[in-house]
Amino acid sequence: MKTIVCFWFTCLVVSHICAQDFAIAQLEKSPRHHEWVEVKYGTRTVHCFVAFPESAKNTPAVVVIHENRGLTDWVRSFADQLAAEGYLAIAPDLLSGFSEDKKRTADFANSDEARMALSQLKPEQVSADLAAVQAYISQLPSCNGKTAIVGFCWGGGQCFRAATQIPSIQAALVFYGSAPEHPEEVARIQAPVYGFYAENDQRINAGIPKIETLMKQANKFFAYEIYKGAGHAFMRSGEEPTGSAENKQARADAWKRMLTILAALK
Repeated sequence: MKTIVCFWFTCLVVSHICAQDFAIAQLEKSPRHHEWVEVKYGTRTVHCFVAFPESAKNTPAVVVIHENRGLTDWVRSFADQLAAEGYLAIAPDLLSGFSEDKKRTADFANSDEARMALSQLKPEQVSADLAAVQAYISQLPSCNGKTAIVGFCWGGGQCFRAATQIPSIQAALVFYGSAPEHPEEVARIQAPVYGFYAENDQRINAGIPKIETLMKQANKFFAYEIYKGAGHAFMRSGEEPTGSAENKQARADAWKRMLTILAALK
């Protein structure tokens, strides 16, 4: 598999869809180095945002999978915040190359248009994109070779699915995403899986008992927390100035738990 860095620059790009001022402000204040890279495999090119930690030694990498809005300012901000904690973070734009005039998330007119496009992606393509991105970031000279995958909402489901298909990852952190439904999928999981769920999100939570049973039957590690009073997407809404107190608390607690899990990779 061939991966190529085709261009880079310190990122101050602001998408016209889903502009999130609080996230843009965080990125603009960041002292860390950012790059846009192109990961190529076969005929595919995946545009990715990379945030580098300020570190004197090689660090673990984290692949950050975006929500169903595409690669937004908040997702890039989250990657940068991971870099601030000492992790090499890469956030792929899984809408890369969607069409001739829609080559990345920033090309879509609004979040609804991006959401509709994501629903049309083939699962096999998404999985292959994530495998290529994970291989790329794990092989960077500044990476210590260990990789975790983190995903939110739609990306949370893709994160759980990636755990069934990428055996070289060390951990999968699923934020309010759907889970695999078939025993043969679960049987392929090798890394521990950690779930982060909101109390007021039964659409997702209704599937927890089944995946908990499947993981236990397959002797796989699965640990999760349900955050009281929180709603779906609390990691993003908990950072928004207008976010509820419950979502802000859930975000703070989940962030702390996430860092404890990732610390094992250092």
